Amino acid sequence: MYQYQSPEDRKYVNTLINSAKKEAEAFLNLKHTAERSDGVIPVKYRELMSIAVALTTQCPYCIESYIENAVKAGASKEELAETVFIASAIRAGGAVGNGLLAMKIFEETTGKVSNT
Repeated sequence: MYQYQSPEDRKYVNTLINSAKKEAEAFLNLKHTAERSDGVIPVKYRELMSIAVALTTQCPYCIESYIENAVKAGASKEELAETVFIASAIRAGGAVGNGLLAMKIFEETTGKVSNT
C-alpha cells in the first residue's frame, strides 16, 4: 500500500517539471509572482495569505513551505493561529454560499418554491 503525501515525495519534483516543461514554467512564474518581495503587500502578509489558501486547499507541502516562509518573515504563533481561524471561517462561509445554490437547484428540480 502506498503512503500518500510524505516529505519523501519531493524527490518527484524534477520528474513532474520535466514531464510538462511549459506548464511547469507557467506555474512557477505565477508562483513567483505571488511570492515576490517587491510588492505593496509586505512579505509577512503575503505568506499569511498563502497559508490561509493552503489550509483551504489542504496542500500539506504548501502549508509547510508557507509557514517556514512566514516565520522567516517575522510572523508570530498568534498571527498563524488567527490565520487558521480566518481561513476556517471563510471556508465554512463557502459552504453556506454553495448552500444557496443547492436551494435554488432544489426548487428548480422539484418545482416547489419555498415561501420562507
